[in-house]
Amino acid sequence: MWTIESLSNLVKQKLSNYLFIVVSNREPYIHTLSENKIKVQVPPSGLTIALDPIMQACRGTWIAHGNGNADKEVVDQHDRVRVPTNRPRYSLRRVWLSREDIDGYYYGFSNEGIWPLCHVAYTRPIFNESDWITYKKVNEIFAKTILEEIGDKKAFVFIQDYHLALVSKMIKEKNHNIITAQFWHIPWPNPEVFRICPWQKELLTGLLSNDLLGFQIHYHCINFVDTVDRSIEARIDREKFEVTCDGKKSLIRHFPISIDFERISLEAQKKNVTAEMQRIKDRLDLQDELIIIGMDRIDYTKGIPDRFRAIDRLLEKYPEYQKRFVFIQAGVISRIQIGAYRKLREEIENLAEEINWRNSAGHWKPIHLLLEHESQLTLMALRRMASICVVSSLHDGMNLVAKEFVASRFDEDGILILSQFAGASRELVDALMINPYATDHLVETIKYALDMPREERQRRMKKMRETVRENNIYKWGADIISELTRLEHGE
Repeated sequence: MWTIESLSNLVKQKLSNYLFIVVSNREPYIHTLSENKIKVQVPPSGLTIALDPIMQACRGTWIAHGNGNADKEVVDQHDRVRVPTNRPRYSLRRVWLSREDIDGYYYGFSNEGIWPLCHVAYTRPIFNESDWITYKKVNEIFAKTILEEIGDKKAFVFIQDYHLALVSKMIKEKNHNIITAQFWHIPWPNPEVFRICPWQKELLTGLLSNDLLGFQIHYHCINFVDTVDRSIEARIDREKFEVTCDGKKSLIRHFPISIDFERISLEAQKKNVTAEMQRIKDRLDLQDELIIIGMDRIDYTKGIPDRFRAIDRLLEKYPEYQKRFVFIQAGVISRIQIGAYRKLREEIENLAEEINWRNSAGHWKPIHLLLEHESQLTLMALRRMASICVVSSLHDGMNLVAKEFVASRFDEDGILILSQFAGASRELVDALMINPYATDHLVETIKYALDMPREERQRRMKKMRETVRENNIYKWGADIISELTRLEHGE
């Protein structure tokens, strides 16, 4: 089993002569000013939470957009700060963007264009040329920063996600000796969907500048290769999953991302988690009800209204379950500058209010909303309290909430209800699988979970824990680094 120590040893063995640089839009630590004190926050991002232990093992440099209101106060003259604060292990190099840059590159092209394009959740993508121009500009800013950081040294550059699809090509044009890999965390759609993008050729040639291009599951690799085949001039080796474009060969591979299983499992056992569980019960006036949780960033791809409707239908169809359970939906409001997200928040709040009005009895109500930024301690306590965790994504690259729930259940109890459209469903086969679009199917699955015998619950959870323990975040990092070093040696 891979650990932080074994990954560190691999890095020392394979990358001792190289700088190791991770590049992403989101930063792993945010410095904010509150009550005249600078505080450090960990953003609610699966990407950064997953990659932070990799960087602590590799001790490289992470380049990301600095958006905390105190981020500039703590960096040195080269815009760097050592993190984590309590035990610095690597450097965070911050990139500064204007409000106009963020509006066009992040909210515009990335999240009104590429995000809905790749998540087939039937939200129409919006493509504005001004946003595309800003997207290219910001990718150039990141590329320039990477080149400054590297100088004349040898380097591996590991680029993250859909915000930075042009970066590899931009840095290779200046220094073709830099070895680059990019991991696309979200799904890749079929060619017919992707051809909607007016700048599909530019995105594809940008991504194919990488020596290694990674996706969550093999199916996304197939979709990507099919898209290339239909869209641009390239030579494709489908047996080896290699694409040669403009004389440059790229390997296409799948690497299912994961979590730090042992850390989460140990943190779940701390006494402060037990105390927080009681505090939550008092806060929500809970008695002995079974607890069902949903834990998501508030996004239209997560299927939150669908699970609310299933709760409503369950209580209508089986009124005997009234007062037997509560559903707690925890989630951070995000991307409120985008109309689809504002509409979603309104829909979620209205649905919860309607369902509670229709089904409440005395002090009891079926749905509790926690739509503020909750601490990591509170989220851990919710995972420990829950009898059932519902992950009903309409489309998801992986979904680390499912794996975090499994890792936190050191008691080998609890039930995971998991969408067949989340990448995690390929690994967590002992979850109860659902089609989130089929409301009555979800109703029957929740009912089955509420009545599941303890023996079956534990059998399923034990198998899922073994899977996540073995395929942890350090194995993910080791697989990618091993593939990169094989590239470097021409294997």
